[in-house]
Amino acid sequence: MAERRIVSAQAWLEARKALLAGEKEFTKARDRLTAEIRALPWTVVEKEYVFDGPAGRETLADLFEARSQLIVHHFMFHESWDEACKSCSFWADNYEGTIVHLNHRDVSMVTVSQAPLAKLQAFRERMGWSFKWVSSHGSDFNRDFHVSFTDDERESGTAFYNYRRQSFPAEEAHGFSVFFRDDDGRVFHTYSTYGRGTDMLNGTYHFLDLVPKGRDEGHLDYTMDWLRLHDAYGDR
Repeated sequence: MAERRIVSAQAWLEARKALLAGEKEFTKARDRLTAEIRALPWTVVEKEYVFDGPAGRETLADLFEARSQLIVHHFMFHESWDEACKSCSFWADNYEGTIVHLNHRDVSMVTVSQAPLAKLQAFRERMGWSFKWVSSHGSDFNRDFHVSFTDDERESGTAFYNYRRQSFPAEEAHGFSVFFRDDDGRVFHTYSTYGRGTDMLNGTYHFLDLVPKGRDEGHLDYTMDWLRLHDAYGDR
């Protein structure tokens, strides 16, 4: 950690007040950006996607339940993997308790993975999660929303992820998509975000951003090398 200046309480207060001005501008900029997100044009979802869920087969429209808005977490869990992605699990740990509040603001949220339902249910039970998790196995959903790739795409640099063509280290990728259903039952895709765009949806990272060492990832082989599934840190 870098050497820090040690100052008087008054000098600290002046420095903090100066920083506050920047924080306020960041908040206003964020407000402007989220308004632009909500103002994006929509596209109609023409294809009928069908998922395997705990209550049986469900369409994308079914996942809204009685609400008009839907958030989907594209959770990395390939059918060949023995357990789910630890980074996606980190995000899931952060939103597990928020869904009840979203529900009371006309928003449903569901987690979607490519692995078969039995794998999802077993891992969900292991993690102690309660959110709804459905399988897109056998559908085009992951491909159409650019979170599953063929080996050829990954190796040739033609995998389309985060709005550009690139090589990719895994069969699956992480992201969030938002949908709206109107009174006539039509479903619209309104927004998707991937990569660092999902940072704002992880509260733990924002707490870490406040402490002196921050995320403390710069010395690691890759940024999330420190991360473990919450039952694998070895301190329980």
